[in-house]
Amino acid sequence: MTPNKTVVQITGILEKLFEEHFEKKAESVEALAVSGSDRRYYRITNGKTTAIATYNTNIAENNTFFYFTELFRKHQVNVPEVYKISKDRRAYLQQDLGKTSLFDLVIKEGYTEPVRKLYHKALAQLAKVQWIAGREADYKQCFVSKAFDEKAIMSDLLYFKYYFVDLQGIPYDRTGLISEMELLSKDLGRVQPQTLMYRDFQSRNIMVMDGKIYFIDYQGCMQGPPQYDIASLLWQARAQLPGAWKEDLLNGYISSLTELHVPRMDEIYFRRGYVQFVLVRLLQVLGSYGFRGLLQHKAHFITSIGPALKNLETFLSDHPQTPAYPELRSLLEKISSPEMQDKYTTPATNEKPKLVVQVSSFSYKTGMPKATGPHGGGYVFDCRGILNPGRYVAYKHLTGNDEMVRQFLERETRMPDFMNHVYGLVSLNVEDYIARGFEQLSVSFGCTGGQHRSVYAANQLAAYLKTRYNLDVAVTHCNEDKWVLQKESAEA
Repeated sequence: MTPNKTVVQITGILEKLFEEHFEKKAESVEALAVSGSDRRYYRITNGKTTAIATYNTNIAENNTFFYFTELFRKHQVNVPEVYKISKDRRAYLQQDLGKTSLFDLVIKEGYTEPVRKLYHKALAQLAKVQWIAGREADYKQCFVSKAFDEKAIMSDLLYFKYYFVDLQGIPYDRTGLISEMELLSKDLGRVQPQTLMYRDFQSRNIMVMDGKIYFIDYQGCMQGPPQYDIASLLWQARAQLPGAWKEDLLNGYISSLTELHVPRMDEIYFRRGYVQFVLVRLLQVLGSYGFRGLLQHKAHFITSIGPALKNLETFLSDHPQTPAYPELRSLLEKISSPEMQDKYTTPATNEKPKLVVQVSSFSYKTGMPKATGPHGGGYVFDCRGILNPGRYVAYKHLTGNDEMVRQFLERETRMPDFMNHVYGLVSLNVEDYIARGFEQLSVSFGCTGGQHRSVYAANQLAAYLKTRYNLDVAVTHCNEDKWVLQKESAEA
């Protein structure tokens, strides 16, 4: 399928679903940002009528989502209503839960009493997912894996080893570490009880609307230990919940089991298992940050490494006997040291570097921008080797500022590889210039029309440098007054 057909067919299919269900035509279709998923999300509206439209060619994953949505709603767990599913089960409409997640609230409002109560509500709903809906869950419907067993735990530990530890250059006994990881995964694979596990239960996947919490992105559900989900929420790196909150919320979760008439469990054993799975989750998250940040150069994940290491340091300090494996313990103490944390900590505002980076996009038709710094120089990157979205009608009147163009470049072209090399090269000079007290660096991106590829690349680099180095970055799109936009086209 050509890129042009992809966007036209997808939006056409979703608009048709919207019209069939609501009996009114779509007035606007807004592409929503996506992260690591292949699913494509759009917000479709007509007046006050709105829905989130999803397109995903992985039918098995969709079926998992449909199954658990129905199961959760049956047990009065707040999840989005699925309004309509296409015949081929690749497209569906679901309830629009707004734009505010629990993560957004804790970052914006801080550790307030209303936010704490929302966390309690989320954990109470989680208990229903695990212990009530989980009683009748058909684990054959799971998409990723049927169970978080010994093999899955070992996979998470190796993910941490390969994508984080091995990128740090820290010496360790590789054979000894693998042996200890095997023992740890074997021990935890036998932990009871086993319930329905959400797998990625963190505050970004909890939406807040009208004072209620709603769960999203539960396609990864599987059978597993309930403690893992609690650990995922309470120890989320960027949220940095206070220790008193963690203890209060864990107590609240355990109390909610009584209200649900869950059979009596050994609380001491449960809490011991919780501690173990906090550790596993912390390591899995570091592996993910290493892969997405250190290998794929995504700034958001790089800036999350510092808080994740702080989390690990706090955990090791609070639990001197966990993990009870000498090589693993020694390695974790090394990677969570203050020196390692400093390596991944964005400078404080009062320590902001003098360096200002001038980032620009331009069209080769009109020529490269002139260097303005006191010593000239800088980088000029040619984006013309990347497939041009402007060739296709669906993107012709959009720019690199638009979400649909961003998704095209990231999904349909080699732009991610291109940008990874850019990040690496520019970072060499940025770090050197900061160390030497330089005040200016220029980076320019050129493409044919200066409207799509170069604009996207300039925006991405600016965001990366601001987040990674806390720099002042000035972005200029030199060809902006010549962009071919829909309004101009219609007037012509």
